[in-house]
Amino acid sequence: MSTLLMTEPVQLGSLALPGDLVIPPQALGVVMFVHGSGSGRRSPRNRWMASAFQKHHLATLLFDLLTEEEAQDPRLVFNIALLGQRVVEAIHWADHHPDLAQLRLGLFGASTGAAAALVAAAARPDRVAAVVSRGGRPDLALATLPRVQAPTLLIVGGLDTEVLALNRMALRQLHAHKRLEVVPHASHLFEEPGALGSVAVFATSWFEQHLCAGRHA
Repeated sequence: MSTLLMTEPVQLGSLALPGDLVIPPQALGVVMFVHGSGSGRRSPRNRWMASAFQKHHLATLLFDLLTEEEAQDPRLVFNIALLGQRVVEAIHWADHHPDLAQLRLGLFGASTGAAAALVAAAARPDRVAAVVSRGGRPDLALATLPRVQAPTLLIVGGLDTEVLALNRMALRQLHAHKRLEVVPHASHLFEEPGALGSVAVFATSWFEQHLCAGRHA
Protein backbone atom coordinates (compact mmCIF):
# COMPACT_ATOMS: atom_id res chain seq x y z
CA MET A 1 0.00 0.00 0.00
CA SER A 2 1.33 3.45 -0.91
CA THR A 3 0.91 6.71 0.95
CA LEU A 4 -2.55 8.20 0.41
CA LEU A 5 -2.57 11.94 -0.30
CA MET A 6 -5.85 13.81 -0.42
CA THR A 7 -6.79 17.46 -0.63
CA GLU A 8 -10.42 17.61 0.32
CA PRO A 9 -12.75 19.84 2.31
CA VAL A 10 -13.44 19.06 5.94
CA GLN A 11 -17.22 19.27 5.98
CA LEU A 12 -18.63 20.93 9.11
CA GLY A 13 -22.34 20.94 8.52
CA SER A 14 -22.89 23.37 5.64
CA LEU A 15 -19.38 24.78 6.01
CA ALA A 16 -16.53 23.24 3.99
CA LEU A 17 -12.99 24.09 5.16
CA PRO A 18 -9.93 23.24 3.02
CA GLY A 19 -7.95 20.28 4.31
CA ASP A 20 -4.92 18.15 3.46
CA LEU A 21 -4.94 14.50 4.52
CA VAL A 22 -1.94 12.17 4.32
CA ILE A 23 -2.26 8.51 5.29
CA PRO A 24 1.01 6.52 5.25
CA PRO A 25 1.03 2.74 4.83
CA GLN A 26 0.05 0.80 7.96
CA ALA A 27 -1.04 3.98 9.77
CA LEU A 28 -1.04 3.60 13.54
CA GLY A 29 -3.32 6.57 14.17
CA VAL A 30 -4.21 10.02 12.87
CA VAL A 31 -3.02 13.40 14.16
CA MET A 32 -5.34 16.36 13.57
CA PHE A 33 -3.53 19.72 13.56
CA VAL A 34 -5.21 22.61 15.37
CA HIS A 35 -3.27 25.72 14.37
CA GLY A 36 -3.05 28.97 16.24
CA SER A 37 -3.75 32.57 15.31
CA GLY A 38 -2.03 33.74 12.15
CA SER A 39 -1.32 30.20 10.99
CA GLY A 40 -3.04 27.60 8.83
CA ARG A 41 -2.71 24.35 6.98
CA ARG A 42 -0.01 25.80 4.69
CA SER A 43 2.29 26.75 7.57
CA PRO A 44 5.81 25.43 6.77
CA ARG A 45 6.29 24.64 10.46
CA ASN A 46 3.12 22.55 10.60
CA ARG A 47 3.91 20.81 7.33
CA TRP A 48 7.41 19.94 8.54
CA MET A 49 5.95 18.51 11.74
CA ALA A 50 3.33 16.56 9.77
CA SER A 51 6.08 15.03 7.64
CA ALA A 52 7.88 13.92 10.81
CA PHE A 53 4.71 12.21 12.06
CA GLN A 54 4.12 10.51 8.71
CA LYS A 55 7.58 8.94 8.87
CA HIS A 56 6.40 7.22 12.05
CA HIS A 57 3.26 5.82 10.39
CA LEU A 58 0.95 8.50 11.74
CA ALA A 59 -1.65 9.91 9.36
CA THR A 60 -2.02 13.70 9.46
CA LEU A 61 -4.89 16.09 8.79
CA LEU A 62 -4.19 19.78 8.37
CA PHE A 63 -7.20 22.02 7.80
CA ASP A 64 -8.13 25.65 8.18
CA LEU A 65 -10.28 26.32 11.24
CA LEU A 66 -11.75 29.49 9.72
CA THR A 67 -12.76 30.63 6.26
CA GLU A 68 -10.57 33.28 4.62
CA GLU A 69 -13.12 35.93 5.51
CA GLU A 70 -13.44 34.77 9.13
CA ALA A 71 -9.65 34.72 9.53
CA GLN A 72 -9.61 38.51 9.04
CA ASP A 73 -11.76 39.04 12.14
CA PRO A 74 -9.67 39.12 15.37
CA ARG A 75 -12.80 38.39 17.41
CA LEU A 76 -13.08 35.01 15.68
CA VAL A 77 -9.36 34.24 15.59
CA PHE A 78 -9.25 34.35 19.39
CA ASN A 79 -12.70 32.87 20.03
CA ILE A 80 -11.63 29.65 21.75
CA ALA A 81 -15.22 28.39 22.15
CA LEU A 82 -15.83 28.74 18.41
CA LEU A 83 -12.51 27.18 17.45
CA GLY A 84 -13.06 24.31 19.89
CA GLN A 85 -16.49 23.67 18.39
CA ARG A 86 -14.95 23.61 14.90
CA VAL A 87 -12.51 20.94 16.08
CA VAL A 88 -15.37 18.92 17.61
CA GLU A 89 -17.19 19.09 14.26
CA ALA A 90 -14.00 18.06 12.43
CA ILE A 91 -13.74 15.05 14.73
CA HIS A 92 -17.31 14.16 13.82
CA TRP A 93 -16.31 14.40 10.14
CA ALA A 94 -13.35 12.08 10.80
CA ASP A 95 -15.67 9.63 12.57
CA HIS A 96 -17.51 9.15 9.27
CA HIS A 97 -14.51 9.25 6.94
CA PRO A 98 -13.87 5.76 5.51
CA ASP A 99 -10.08 6.09 5.89
CA LEU A 100 -10.07 7.63 9.37
CA ALA A 101 -12.97 6.16 11.32
CA GLN A 102 -10.97 3.17 12.59
CA LEU A 103 -7.82 5.12 13.48
CA ARG A 104 -7.21 6.40 17.00
CA LEU A 105 -7.12 10.20 17.06
CA GLY A 106 -4.62 12.65 18.49
CA LEU A 107 -4.77 16.45 18.47
CA PHE A 108 -1.68 18.60 17.90
CA GLY A 109 -2.33 22.20 18.90
CA ALA A 110 -0.13 25.28 18.67
CA SER A 111 -0.55 28.70 20.28
CA THR A 112 -4.30 29.44 20.69
CA GLY A 113 -5.03 26.20 18.81
CA ALA A 114 -3.84 24.25 21.82
CA ALA A 115 -6.71 25.69 23.87
CA ALA A 116 -9.18 24.77 21.12
CA ALA A 117 -7.74 21.24 21.00
CA LEU A 118 -8.21 20.84 24.74
CA VAL A 119 -11.79 22.13 24.55
CA ALA A 120 -12.48 19.50 21.90
CA ALA A 121 -10.72 16.78 23.90
CA ALA A 122 -12.96 17.55 26.88
CA ALA A 123 -16.04 17.43 24.64
CA ARG A 124 -15.06 14.13 22.94
CA PRO A 125 -13.30 11.98 25.57
CA ASP A 126 -14.57 8.92 23.70
CA ARG A 127 -12.58 9.82 20.59
CA VAL A 128 -9.52 11.90 21.48
CA ALA A 129 -6.77 9.55 22.65
CA ALA A 130 -3.94 12.09 23.11
CA VAL A 131 -3.19 15.81 22.95
CA VAL A 132 0.11 17.58 22.31
CA SER A 133 0.53 21.34 22.69
CA ARG A 134 3.48 23.12 21.02
CA GLY A 135 4.13 26.56 22.44
CA GLY A 136 0.46 26.54 23.29
CA ARG A 137 -1.87 28.60 25.43
CA PRO A 138 -3.77 25.94 27.41
CA ASP A 139 -4.50 28.64 29.98
CA LEU A 140 -7.08 30.04 27.54
CA ALA A 141 -9.14 26.92 28.24
CA LEU A 142 -8.48 26.93 32.00
CA ALA A 143 -12.03 26.12 33.13
CA THR A 144 -12.16 23.16 30.74
CA LEU A 145 -8.85 21.54 31.70
CA PRO A 146 -10.12 19.48 34.67
CA ARG A 147 -12.55 17.70 32.29
CA VAL A 148 -9.85 16.65 29.80
CA GLN A 149 -9.35 12.89 29.96
CA ALA A 150 -6.84 12.44 27.13
CA PRO A 151 -3.14 12.15 28.04
CA THR A 152 -1.74 15.63 27.43
CA LEU A 153 1.82 16.73 26.66
CA LEU A 154 2.75 20.41 26.88
CA ILE A 155 5.94 21.43 25.02
CA VAL A 156 7.37 24.89 25.62
CA GLY A 157 10.62 26.64 24.74
CA GLY A 158 12.86 27.42 27.68
CA LEU A 159 13.25 31.04 26.51
CA ASP A 160 9.49 31.49 26.18
CA THR A 161 9.25 32.44 29.84
CA GLU A 162 5.76 33.98 29.93
CA VAL A 163 4.15 31.09 28.05
CA LEU A 164 6.14 28.62 30.15
CA ALA A 165 4.65 30.13 33.32
CA LEU A 166 1.15 29.91 31.84
CA ASN A 167 1.71 26.27 30.89
CA ARG A 168 2.88 25.42 34.40
CA MET A 169 -0.30 26.99 35.75
CA ALA A 170 -2.41 25.04 33.26
CA LEU A 171 -0.59 21.81 34.07
CA ARG A 172 -1.87 22.03 37.64
CA GLN A 173 -5.46 22.16 36.37
CA LEU A 174 -5.11 19.03 34.23
CA HIS A 175 -6.23 15.85 36.00
CA ALA A 176 -5.44 13.49 33.11
CA HIS A 177 -2.06 11.83 32.55
CA LYS A 178 0.13 14.83 31.75
CA ARG A 179 3.68 16.03 31.21
CA LEU A 180 5.49 19.29 30.56
CA GLU A 181 8.59 19.16 28.35
CA VAL A 182 10.81 22.24 28.15
CA VAL A 183 13.10 22.57 25.13
CA PRO A 184 16.22 24.40 26.40
CA HIS A 185 17.32 27.59 24.63
CA ALA A 186 14.20 27.57 22.41
CA SER A 187 11.91 30.56 21.87
CA HIS A 188 8.17 30.60 21.21
CA LEU A 189 8.35 29.47 17.56
CA PHE A 190 11.19 26.97 18.11
CA GLU A 191 13.21 28.62 15.34
CA GLU A 192 16.59 27.80 16.86
CA PRO A 193 18.66 24.99 15.26
CA GLY A 194 17.37 21.60 16.40
CA ALA A 195 14.51 23.04 18.48
CA LEU A 196 11.68 21.92 16.21
CA GLY A 197 13.37 18.53 15.91
CA SER A 198 13.16 18.19 19.69
CA VAL A 199 9.45 19.01 19.53
CA ALA A 200 9.01 16.29 16.90
CA VAL A 201 10.77 13.71 19.06
CA PHE A 202 8.66 14.49 22.12
CA ALA A 203 5.38 14.70 20.20
CA THR A 204 5.96 11.58 18.11
CA SER A 205 6.84 9.54 21.17
CA TRP A 206 3.68 10.74 22.95
CA PHE A 207 1.41 9.95 20.02
CA GLU A 208 3.02 6.54 19.42
CA GLN A 209 2.57 5.65 23.08
CA HIS A 210 -1.06 6.69 23.35
CA LEU A 211 -2.46 6.16 19.85
CA CYS A 212 -1.09 2.64 19.59
CA ALA A 213 -2.28 1.58 23.06
CA GLY A 214 -5.24 -0.76 22.76
CA ARG A 215 -5.18 -0.49 18.96
CA HIS A 216 -5.94 -4.16 18.51
CA ALA A 217 -8.26 -4.47 21.49
